[in-house]
Amino acid sequence: MVLGMQKGPFCALLLLPVATPAGILAYSEALEGAEVAGNSAELDNPFLPRHNRAPDFACEADGDPMETLRAKRAFICDMDGVIYHGNRLLQGAEELVAWFKAEDKQFVFLTNSSERTPRELRQKLGRLGIDVEAKHFYTSALATATFLASQRPRGSAYTIGEAGLTNALYDAGLSMNDTDPDYVVVGETRTYSYEKIEKAVRLVLGGARLIGANPDLTGPGEHGIVPATRALIAPIELASGKQAYYVGKPNPLMMRHALKSLGCRREETAIVGDRMDTDIIAGIESEIDTVLVLSGVTSREGIDSFPYRPRFVLDGVGDIPGL
Repeated sequence: MVLGMQKGPFCALLLLPVATPAGILAYSEALEGAEVAGNSAELDNPFLPRHNRAPDFACEADGDPMETLRAKRAFICDMDGVIYHGNRLLQGAEELVAWFKAEDKQFVFLTNSSERTPRELRQKLGRLGIDVEAKHFYTSALATATFLASQRPRGSAYTIGEAGLTNALYDAGLSMNDTDPDYVVVGETRTYSYEKIEKAVRLVLGGARLIGANPDLTGPGEHGIVPATRALIAPIELASGKQAYYVGKPNPLMMRHALKSLGCRREETAIVGDRMDTDIIAGIESEIDTVLVLSGVTSREGIDSFPYRPRFVLDGVGDIPGL
C-alpha cells in the first residue's frame, strides 16, 4: 500500500488520515471533482475500514507516482527494518534486489549499524538468499573511521563495539588505545558492561573526544526493538557531561559518500528507510526523494509526531518493484 505525502511535478497526493471537519470538507471537494471526471468509484474514502479501501493516494494528473519512483536511476537503501529483522528476511527484499539488477539500477545499502563489515553483510545476505557484492555496502563504522582519520591521521581510539567498527578503524590507520586515546568511539555491541562505561567516562574526562557511530536510540531486532548506539552512549554522556558527535545518518557525511559511490545526481536518487529520525530526515536535508517503509521502527501513526513528511510511505520494499 502506498501513501503519498508531498506534491511532486507529476502528481498531487491526498493525505486524509483523520476524520476532522477540514478533512471531510477536503474529501467532499475531491469527490465532487472526481465525479465530474466520471471516475468517482475509483476515489478512496479515507473514512472506510482499511480492508475496504483503495490505495492511499489519488492523482490530479495522469502520471502514477509509483512510476516516478521506479524511474529513479539510483537507490540508497537501509538494511535493518527494511531488508531484514535480525536473521529474518523481510517480504519483498529478494524481489527488490532482483529488480535493481534487472533494471540496471545503481544501489547502495547504507546502514547505521556498525556491527558488521561489508564482507560480513554480504555473507549475511547470502545466507538469507540474496547475492550482493561487498561494494554495495557502506556502514556507519566506515563513515566513522573515514571521519576520524581525516581529523587526526594515525590517531588512537578506545572502542566499545563489534568487529565491524574495530576493523574499520584499523583499516583507516587508527590504533586501539585504552590508556590515553584521542577518541572514545561507541557503536552497537552485545558485550556492553559497567566496566566499559566506567573506563570510557574516565577517558573522556581525561580529554578523549566522545564519538558515536550513529545516533540511533533503538533498532529493529528479530524479536522486537533493541537498544542501539545512542542508548549505549547515553550513560557516558551523562556521567562525563560531554556530548558525543554522531557520524551516521542523518549526518551529511554518510549521504555524500552514498551519492559519490552511486555516481548519480540527487534528483535521480531515492532513499529507502524505516526511520523518520535518520533515513527520512537525511534524505530531506540532502534534497533526495524519501521512501518510508512501515516494516521497521516508525509506524504509520508515528509519522505525525514529526514536523516533516516522506515523499512516499509503503508497507514494505516489495511495493517498489510492484511485481
